[in-house]
Amino acid sequence: MTSNNEPAKKGKSSKPKTSEEILMGFQKLRSEQRFLTTKLSEMELELQEHRIVIDALKDIEGDRKCYRMIGGILCERTVKDVLPILKTNEENLVKVVESFHRQLVAKGSEINKYKEDNNVKLKHIDELNDISENANAQTPVPDNSGKNDTGSADGNVGGDGGGGGGNNSSVLVS
Repeated sequence: MTSNNEPAKKGKSSKPKTSEEILMGFQKLRSEQRFLTTKLSEMELELQEHRIVIDALKDIEGDRKCYRMIGGILCERTVKDVLPILKTNEENLVKVVESFHRQLVAKGSEINKYKEDNNVKLKHIDELNDISENANAQTPVPDNSGKNDTGSADGNVGGDGGGGGGNNSSVLVS
């Protein structure tokens, strides 16, 4: 990631970033944050599944048969063979979850620093609609067609077009 930050620093000294560049950079960081969140959730789910299986197997005799899925192939093993493997996998998953959590916290800090450095402000979609409605109330749209068309005053200023991520926020760069 340091190589990505170096060109940005060089770009700052020669000329300021445009609003579009700032927005694209912010959206990239948010996308990376969403990816980390998704991966963290997946790993936490897998860890929970391992813990459930370990709890189920710990009270069962070691010589009993059990089946383990390895790469899409169901393998017959004994409980005494599978339990240590599951515990090792659980320990590794704990480390992976901790790592993803640290990365997610670091990405959040990076986003906050980026917002501060580039004066990025997040507005909730309702606030943007209020701003739009106030602007439309102050400047009426002329009706030249004889129809009841209000032009582009649909209240969707700064929205995600209805197909976005569902977080009801938009980015303003000033």
